[in-house]
Amino acid sequence: MHAFHTSLAVHDLVVEYTTGPFVSRPIDRLSFAARPGTLTLLHGPSGCGKTTLLSCLGALLPAQSGSIVVGGTEVVGLAGAALAAYRRHRVGIVFQAFNLVGSLDLVENVMVPQRAAGVSRRVAKEHAKAVLARVGLADHLRRRPTELSGGQQQRVAIARALATDAPLLLADEPTAHLDHIQVAGVLQLLRSLADEGRVLVVATHDDRLLPFADQVLDMHRDGIEHTGHAARQLVRS
Repeated sequence: MHAFHTSLAVHDLVVEYTTGPFVSRPIDRLSFAARPGTLTLLHGPSGCGKTTLLSCLGALLPAQSGSIVVGGTEVVGLAGAALAAYRRHRVGIVFQAFNLVGSLDLVENVMVPQRAAGVSRRVAKEHAKAVLARVGLADHLRRRPTELSGGQQQRVAIARALATDAPLLLADEPTAHLDHIQVAGVLQLLRSLADEGRVLVVATHDDRLLPFADQVLDMHRDGIEHTGHAARQLVRS
């Protein structure tokens, strides 16, 4: 098993949007930290800035000011080759809409980020099979996404995010399209991935995730209820 030792630290992060004469700040001087082996929930209703924050952590959206440090790397301000390397090797993202390629089978879908990172086809294929087995899909390798249930598609999306062994894993509303039975399996999987040493940050409005978290950031349209670290810490039994 890969050994992960990467921590996450966010300090005074500010994100602004300008529309004509109006300026909004979905993220306003946010600070929090997460240790390896922990699951942090960004919890709140739609429009409160959860996805915006995930996009900043994944270096998909620039911040106006502040700091995001992942394992000693300052993410804010990354550009060029350094930005590409961060996206390819340091962070994995599970998108809310899954974003699977319908014309590819599961192995080929999971190979995509590895091939982009320069991994040979042979190595990428074998690793994709191993990662799919890790998420419980060893018997579905040659299926296409449209042949799977919503819960299985979510597992493929998670496998793809794991494919490059990134120490930081981000998930946007991972239970949004799942029924009760599917949710239970995905939650257990996310918890186990954190327990292996990764830093997991999950955006959700689903209270069913709360017992699986190490810390919760309560986010609202008028800001985030905390000073410094998360306002609410949940201790798992």
